[in-house]
Amino acid sequence: MYDFIIVGSGLFGSVFAHEAHKKGKLVKVIEKRSHLGGNVFCENIDGINVHKYGAHIFHTNDKMIWDYVNRFVEFNRYTNCPIAISKGKLYNLPFNMNTFYQLWGVKTPEQAREIIKSQSSEFVGGEPSNLEEQAISLVGRDIYETLIKEYTEKQWGRECKKLPAFIIKRLPVRFTFDNNYFNDKYQGIPIGGYNKLIEGLLEGIEVETNIDYFLNKKRWDSQAKKIIYTGPIDRYFSYSLGRLDYRSLNFVTESLETANFQGNAVVNYVDSNVDYTRIIEHKHFEFGEQNSTVITREYPKEFEEGDEYYYPVNDSKNNRLYSKYKAKAELEENVVFGGRLAEYKYFDMHQVIASALKTSEMELSK
Repeated sequence: MYDFIIVGSGLFGSVFAHEAHKKGKLVKVIEKRSHLGGNVFCENIDGINVHKYGAHIFHTNDKMIWDYVNRFVEFNRYTNCPIAISKGKLYNLPFNMNTFYQLWGVKTPEQAREIIKSQSSEFVGGEPSNLEEQAISLVGRDIYETLIKEYTEKQWGRECKKLPAFIIKRLPVRFTFDNNYFNDKYQGIPIGGYNKLIEGLLEGIEVETNIDYFLNKKRWDSQAKKIIYTGPIDRYFSYSLGRLDYRSLNFVTESLETANFQGNAVVNYVDSNVDYTRIIEHKHFEFGEQNSTVITREYPKEFEEGDEYYYPVNDSKNNRLYSKYKAKAELEENVVFGGRLAEYKYFDMHQVIASALKTSEMELSK
């Protein structure tokens, strides 16, 4: 009899497993995929750590979380400075004085503020009702039309007018010449890839891959005092109330016989006539000096059965449905639901870790 069987080896499951194991609990982690680590898993190709499920850049203002992850692996000094291509022109992200100069030729914050103020004035005093209104109220029409509209509609497969405003409320806008996408105090990539972090968290813990929990649910439930479930919450309840919506991604990865393909880890492709949203050149996450390179194109798509889950569609319809599933989950005495799929919420990595630490503290104090 295990104290905990943890379904899923992503960050939430691995952190919980580590904390429980540290307290002397008997723990087992089961994973549906053939590898551990969930979406932070890195595949080594020609000596390059390839972020198999999309770019993951660790960033946080929480020193406790930063110190926690650095117990298991050293992080490098990578700073996320993505580039966007729109109508053949390059723009710096996030929106900052470099972007404003590239758009309008302005050289002072006062000039940039005046343009944005004049272009966003139509929404002054009103509460934005959708993503388009929210974006224009923050950055004006030029930036919205040039760098947001087509990219966002491609990413979500929906018109900006039909997307909720909150998706873009955290949009970074700076009146300094600063291309660092995150304002967080701590930022970087694990030296040697995220697998080292997961391996450190799961050291000494029994794990088993290629296990679909639902094929033998009764067996696993009978072997544990408590299940820690990190999969899709609607799947747990056999979609009894209906399916929650997700966006998924297709990744096309290729190795190239060139030392440097695009000069940056992340380049966004804004235009709607380009099917993919961005190209990741993985070696730049770790300042690689290999003679070859590996790139990945990301193609957004509507989730279909068999796809990987990426982005919950947190509109009002789906949030209402999730609330009903959450109420059912709270009645499950021997199951704890945690992580982005079980909580139907897009978490940054530090948020997942903080949630797992809080949940483990509560469960292990009982």
